[in-house]
Amino acid sequence: MDKTPLISFVIPVYNVPTEMICECVESITALPLQPYEREIIIVDDGSDQSSLQAMTDISDVIFLRQDNTGVSTARNMGIDNARGQYIQFVDADDVLTPSYNHVIELLRTRQTDMVMFDFTHDRNDTQNYCDDGPHSGTRFMCERNIHGAVWGFVFKADILGYLRFTPGIAYGEDEEFTPQLLLRAKEVYTTTAKAYFYRQRPSSAVHAVTTRKKLQRLNDTKQVLLNLHNIGTSMSQDVRKALRRRTAQLTMDYIYNVIMLTRNGHYLDRQIQQLRKEGLFPLPDLSYTNKYRLFRWMTNTKVGRALMLVILPLMKRER
Repeated sequence: MDKTPLISFVIPVYNVPTEMICECVESITALPLQPYEREIIIVDDGSDQSSLQAMTDISDVIFLRQDNTGVSTARNMGIDNARGQYIQFVDADDVLTPSYNHVIELLRTRQTDMVMFDFTHDRNDTQNYCDDGPHSGTRFMCERNIHGAVWGFVFKADILGYLRFTPGIAYGEDEEFTPQLLLRAKEVYTTTAKAYFYRQRPSSAVHAVTTRKKLQRLNDTKQVLLNLHNIGTSMSQDVRKALRRRTAQLTMDYIYNVIMLTRNGHYLDRQIQQLRKEGLFPLPDLSYTNKYRLFRWMTNTKVGRALMLVILPLMKRER
């Protein structure tokens, strides 16, 4: 019998309460996988107080620890130690839901390169599943906006090649990794199964609010955007088309975040000029979505951008 795990679950940890990590692990062990079919790898990214010692009673878990160098290197360590046919990233403060059983079923029956699934903020959220595929990753990116979070899919380990997360990027590292992984996937299935419970914690990286953290988030996002833009210049026409849509989406997200995080018209204008210099602005005149077309029209003039500086924060406040 082949003892290669079906799925390696990689869980990066940094200052997450032990009870949350245990809950995360328990959601994995509850899945319909034999012990030899699963591999759980916890990578502690130099937490102030490591949870590993308190969790040594959990069996069938591989514990790794590194100096605090960030989630990118923690995930890379998990990749390098994973033995499974597939890899699934799980944030330590989140859990997999029973709907993940359907994802496993797709892996067993389709043996596809990648399965992308939905997430929920309600652990009791259940529904009938609708599956779609297979699509090539390139075609998928050409036709749809993608959700970049790396916990939103499971993928075959052997399509990775040398692809890894870029060390030093604290925000948006998913957005650089996911498009490149998709381009390597020959068969992608999607399902509406809400297989992942995403817990919003105020202390998590994406909710950091200090000025320094805000600027780091913007700088990291812009670096990811430039990296993806530069990758596309040497690729085939189909790949360039796929990356053009993704970089347009990320450029839109970046401009939105500049507005929401700084509320500063002068800073926004400087960023627009830098994007223009890199060939990322104005946004391509394409009809991806109605939201995209409206955003493009508004950002193309200083008057439109000035209106957005006023309107967008008000819209967020009213939600």
